[in-house]
Amino acid sequence: MPSTFNTLERENLFLNPSSDKFGYPELQKLVKPHIESFNSLLEPAGKGILHLAIDDIGALEIFDVPNNSPESGNKLTIWIDDVMIAKPLLSENVRLAKSRQIYPTECRERLTTYAGKMTAKFCWCNLYNLYSRQLIQHHEESEEMGGYFIVNGIEKVIRLLLIPRRNHVMALIRPSFTNRGEDYTEYGVQIRCAKLDQSTVTNTLHYLKNGGCMIRFSWKKQEFMVPVILVMKSLIEVSDKGIYDTLVQGEHTNTFLTDRVELMLHNFKLFNVQSREQCTSLLGEKFRITFSPPPYYTNKQVGDLILNKVILVHLRTKKDKFNLLTFMIRKLYSLVAGECCQDNPDSQQNQEILLGGYLYGMIIKEKLFDVLNGFRAVVSMDINAKRKVNFNEKKYMNHLFAKVTNNNVGQKLSYFLATGNLVSNTGLDLMQTTGYTIVAEKLNFYRFISHFRCVHRGSFFTTLKTTTVRKLLPESWGFLCPVHTPDGTPCGLLNHLSHTCRIVTERLKVDKIPEILAEIGVSKNVTTEVSSDGSLICVQLDGKIIGWCDSEQAKAISNELRKRKFDITNPVPLDLEIGYVPPSNGGQYPGIYLFSSPSRMMRPVKYLFNNKTDMVGSYEQVYMDIACLDEDVINGVSTHQEFAPTNMLSILANLTPFSDYNQSPRNMYQCQMAKQTMGTPATSLRYRTDNKLYRLQTGQTPIVRPELHNILGLDGFPNGTNAIVAVISYTGYDMEDAMIINKSSHERGFAYGTIYKSEVIDLGDYRTTGEPIKYHFGFEKDAPPAWREKLDKDVIGDKFSSRHGQKGILSQLWPQINMPFTESGMQPDIIINPHAFPSRMTIGMFVESLAGKAGALFGVAQDCTPFKFNENDTAIDYFGEQLRRAGYNYHGNEPLYSGATGEEFKADIYIGVVYYQRLRHMVSDKWQVRSTGPVHNLTMQPIGGRKRSGGVRFGEMERDALLAHGMSFCLQDRLMNCSDYSQCHLCAKCGSIFTALIVKEHETRNDVKYKKHHIICKVCDTAQYITLIKIPFAFRYLATELASMGVKITLDTKY
Repeated sequence: MPSTFNTLERENLFLNPSSDKFGYPELQKLVKPHIESFNSLLEPAGKGILHLAIDDIGALEIFDVPNNSPESGNKLTIWIDDVMIAKPLLSENVRLAKSRQIYPTECRERLTTYAGKMTAKFCWCNLYNLYSRQLIQHHEESEEMGGYFIVNGIEKVIRLLLIPRRNHVMALIRPSFTNRGEDYTEYGVQIRCAKLDQSTVTNTLHYLKNGGCMIRFSWKKQEFMVPVILVMKSLIEVSDKGIYDTLVQGEHTNTFLTDRVELMLHNFKLFNVQSREQCTSLLGEKFRITFSPPPYYTNKQVGDLILNKVILVHLRTKKDKFNLLTFMIRKLYSLVAGECCQDNPDSQQNQEILLGGYLYGMIIKEKLFDVLNGFRAVVSMDINAKRKVNFNEKKYMNHLFAKVTNNNVGQKLSYFLATGNLVSNTGLDLMQTTGYTIVAEKLNFYRFISHFRCVHRGSFFTTLKTTTVRKLLPESWGFLCPVHTPDGTPCGLLNHLSHTCRIVTERLKVDKIPEILAEIGVSKNVTTEVSSDGSLICVQLDGKIIGWCDSEQAKAISNELRKRKFDITNPVPLDLEIGYVPPSNGGQYPGIYLFSSPSRMMRPVKYLFNNKTDMVGSYEQVYMDIACLDEDVINGVSTHQEFAPTNMLSILANLTPFSDYNQSPRNMYQCQMAKQTMGTPATSLRYRTDNKLYRLQTGQTPIVRPELHNILGLDGFPNGTNAIVAVISYTGYDMEDAMIINKSSHERGFAYGTIYKSEVIDLGDYRTTGEPIKYHFGFEKDAPPAWREKLDKDVIGDKFSSRHGQKGILSQLWPQINMPFTESGMQPDIIINPHAFPSRMTIGMFVESLAGKAGALFGVAQDCTPFKFNENDTAIDYFGEQLRRAGYNYHGNEPLYSGATGEEFKADIYIGVVYYQRLRHMVSDKWQVRSTGPVHNLTMQPIGGRKRSGGVRFGEMERDALLAHGMSFCLQDRLMNCSDYSQCHLCAKCGSIFTALIVKEHETRNDVKYKKHHIICKVCDTAQYITLIKIPFAFRYLATELASMGVKITLDTKY
């Protein structure tokens, strides 16, 4: 049987990297959403996000007279003509360098920021379009992926966040809506509108107790409510009857709808406005101060400004905005009437990803807008200070531009990347201000790549007491991994994308979609003429109403549109999301919702109609029938099929061998422990200056590995060692989670690791004025600190783990002469207790032991991809037959002989090869000893924390352990002598520790006066019963607190 480890191919790829491609292109795709979102900031032909942003900002008009002046004055118009980002370069003051280009390695070593000025060309990284050979020449990894920033030498990643889906109307029932006012109810519909520059504005439609509707929007972190009829009449010229017909849409028998529309129109007559001009002027009059328009703007112009800036900003025409408002009102009334259910904002169906590049662009847009406002502020200050303001004078203009510069834009961006804190005047329509960036730790390579695939729900949700947002919902299938989430506080909030999930980052070409829809049966009429029975449903494209279609034909229309994805003559993008929601009784609001916007989660599945790859989104998947296996396909029902059952898992969850045999929590633990393993963080270690790096010296490629391991080239970053593991209760040192390691294996380097630490040393700190200069060479105690390398052997107490969440502590290094051995002379490297398996149910470790043993015998790599075996084709048959052919027991058991007596054990022992990981949790980093030391200033008890010379918590279970071992007196030493030992005076008669009083007396002896002190009880007025006692200071503190509330503590004493 030929070897399948591909050792020579990997060695050749490592020694001879390519100069025109990457060795493992799938690895580059993992960070594609991060990189492409930043590349979209500045695209050619002025289509970049920043170009669209400055177009949206527009021009700022400034006048040289006060705002309340009746004169118009002179006008200065300022706008941003173009925005560019430079490649990272050395400062212009550096003139001795051969090249001014800076590369990431130099910034890591110098602890500087890898950035360019905001005044030059497009910000491509200097490593862009470089491949393996060129990357190695610049001291980078051969498979360097990018996707992160370097701030002060530290690698930072902008975290992916889950946010509401853009341009989609969601029906919500929230009790907090009633806090908006006395007439507000818990019902509402909400839409998060996104402009082309990715900035967003959220509009919410509230249902009132009187049947009316109010639209809510935010402007500079302030919320405003406006009657929706006022907004509708400000958009287009329409009569009350026109609004009635538009909202009712022929359903005159629906009295619930007609009564509320009539009442809403009747209540609006109180505003005494009718025409569009009157309504727009009223809107502008109310918001003139809030929006600060130019002084010459009329109320109507201010009203139009509001409609463009905050009302359904994703739509360009006012007619489209009017139509969508109509749809929102009808959906809101359907929600109140119980005709449709509320949408779940915690479901992936109604969510998308906030990409780092888009957030970065939103911050830049706001800071550029602040720069323009800075000119207005300087002019206003000069006018108020009675300074001469003359826009035609060069001296004043130089003064103006000297006061306002764009240099601080880059500083604010660096602050954002360094801290993750968002400092914004508007809030950018986001729910949090902190936690946007994280450090891309390179503890090992698995941890590093996980940073780019993790998705957080938001820091706001970590404070909620409800567990609703943490639940795993069926809608996340194939998009978010059901296994890879940490246990503890972030459980369910910090998730990871499945390894096949792809995030759309480009804008799709959908200009021809309305014409194609018209060809296949969608009416182009987007207004009011629908059937009286309400059988027509709405067709929308990115929140814009395209037309209507009959509910009976809607499914056929969506299917036909999907088929045209594969028609070359019809320009339907493959990433177009076709969400068909069928009519139902109390279900989701029906319609055909098409999405082509970026930030959506998509994944590949097989389209059974033509056996080609189709991309499916999280919204449309809910109403599709996607078979998992071949036997799940139902003719006439199933439309798609999974390429592999493992597509639902993340990268790390896929790397767990035979995870389908394990208990689910163990797979979750392995995903965390794989990121805590002392592995191989990088191959360019000599050029890295991380504070601390761990490296496994004896890393090996696993014998048992999944297919994804080879695809991603993870053999270049080994994370553990193949160990011979025997399951036997051999000594008393393998109880519970403990494990025994062969001492000779340890001496030969088993699980040896290296710790690299870096320090920044300022030699001036070690010299004082007048101190003679000394020359010293070497690394003795008195030498100056330097970069050092420390070989770390595994010692008793260090933590190990298999790839199945079977963690254990090294309890003893057992001499090889006393270790059990097989008939062939093999001795185990590790001995674990059989009791480790029944409660944890990690059957996958048994299977890995079989597969690893067979793979070692035949010299082949064994595929451990989950769901490869079933009840008809079992793993025991597959690997057991391999063992039988090699002359070993079919079940993996072998006779073992005692190392102490040489006698054969009465039972055969299960022994095989398992890939073991050494975790970074080491005794040398955690042990601490203290007798006395720093204490809390109130209780006088030891503080916690090893770094603060604190103590280890001595809890109730530790107390019980000492009592059980007959060591009661040790409790006094631990809990008082070394804790909060104190002495105080007690009156044994009244039992109080507060009444002791020092009385000074004068005594004359031999004509000399002496001061004499007596301690008496103030209550008993005698010193006879005063005694000195030893008590914990915490008790004295408790007694003092109770005394302050009038509660007296009396000690029962025997005198």
